[in-house]
Parts: sequence; C-alpha cells; structure tokens
Amino acid sequence: MLKPNVLRNKKDFSALYNKGRSVGDRYVVLFFKKNGKAYNRTAFLASKKVGKSVIRNRARRLMKESYRSIEKDLAIGYDIIFIARKTILNLKYADVKKSMEAAIKRSGLRKKLK
Repeated sequence: MLKPNVLRNKKDFSALYNKGRSVGDRYVVLFFKKNGKAYNRTAFLASKKVGKSVIRNRARRLMKESYRSIEKDLAIGYDIIFIARKTILNLKYADVKKSMEAAIKRSGLRKKLK
C-alpha cells in the first residue's frame, strides 16, 4: 500500500509548479500550495545538476531527515516540494536543517501558536 503523504502524480507536480508559491534558500528551494486535505504531502528532489546518483541520494536523505524533525511545527493541508540546490554538496545535517527551517519560516508554513 502506498503512503498517502507522498506526492507522486505528474498533475500534482505540475499544479504545484504552475500555481504554487516558491521560496529559495541557500541550499534548498521550497514549493508549496494548499491541497485541501487533512495532511501534508511532500516530495524531495535533486536534479542531475547536483551530482551523480550517490550525491543526489545523499541530498534527498539529508532533506528527508531534516523534514522529519521539522514536520511537527508545520501547518496542515499543504503540498510541499523540497528541491536540492547544487550548493548542498558536502554539507552536514545541521546545515541542511537550518536552511530548510529558514525557507519554511519565510514561506509562512509554520503552525500558528495559540
């Protein structure tokens, strides 16, 4: 069974790129758009410009792990794509996490405190 919180369909990606908003940071680019669901759907991408497959997979793993620690602070009901920039090479987890947090803060996706 497929996980419901992962973006997969081409139409979802196209809608996000065309109608969504984007925020760039030093190491990642964040695309986001409301999805009308009770959960967030995410995708983590690294193009061939980033490097060979080992490097791209490491970049995606770093972004996924950073997202796991940030996830609880995010607002619900969004489609989110994180795209690795070429500058993500040879970085540590803490650097990627800080970059993702900055992008999320700038996008306004943090939960509103009551």
